[in-house]
Amino acid sequence: MPFPRSRALVMAILAILLAGALWWSGGLFGQVDDTPVETAAKDDAKPVVGLMGTLPIYWGEVADIDEMLAGGGQSHWARAALEREYRLQPLDTLDPDGGIEKVDYLLLAQPRALSGPENVSLDKWVRAGGRLLVFADPFLSGESRFHIGDRRRPQDVVLISPILARWGLELQFDTQQPDGDRKVPYKDSSLPVNLAGEFALRDPAGGAPSDCTLQADGLVAQCEVGEGRVLLVADATVLENGAQEGGRSTALDALVSAAFDTSRTGSGNSRD
Repeated sequence: MPFPRSRALVMAILAILLAGALWWSGGLFGQVDDTPVETAAKDDAKPVVGLMGTLPIYWGEVADIDEMLAGGGQSHWARAALEREYRLQPLDTLDPDGGIEKVDYLLLAQPRALSGPENVSLDKWVRAGGRLLVFADPFLSGESRFHIGDRRRPQDVVLISPILARWGLELQFDTQQPDGDRKVPYKDSSLPVNLAGEFALRDPAGGAPSDCTLQADGLVAQCEVGEGRVLLVADATVLENGAQEGGRSTALDALVSAAFDTSRTGSGNSRD
């Protein structure tokens, strides 16, 4: 069956219940958690990255909750790569009560269309000093086990025009471009892309101040928004699952470093 819209909340509750059951059985049969205390403390000290989007980075591409609990979903390489330096917090919504105020950084991976309140909340969070990395693919080319129209399938076309307009950007797509993987130079790395989009600069909607620059021939946009920063990529090939061929891991590291670097304007949002 398809996941409900609040699948992150449902899965979090199930995970808590499962953890409780394992603890109870451990108490009955004398099993103990052998995870070193210093390792747990180190993980807790990592910056928290809020993760929201339709790409199956955190949970894997599973058909239902039973498959998830059985470990049947393919683990996404990007989760392990990100968790080397950060603690991921899956988010189901960007509303203030959805947890956005509790994260240090934010990553949107091919997000669904945002509601009006979510657009306002996201803009406010960034302007207060947030660091945001967005993968916004206008024509997703990665494979999925689910057919078109299935709610479990990643969003094929990203629909976030209102927040882009707010920051002075427009996402464009050239329908005449050839299909196939290629690489676009970016900083000291290169980004694998396929049927990529391109950003164009526009006057920010509502007169909201922002300062955006285009990089990598418009594939990447970097915006200084209030006290915060947004890095947007008009393609999501970097996050395709499977083997890490094509330099995807190196490319992801370069983008994360550029998006979350705090050397210029502070240390990011603070958690309570």
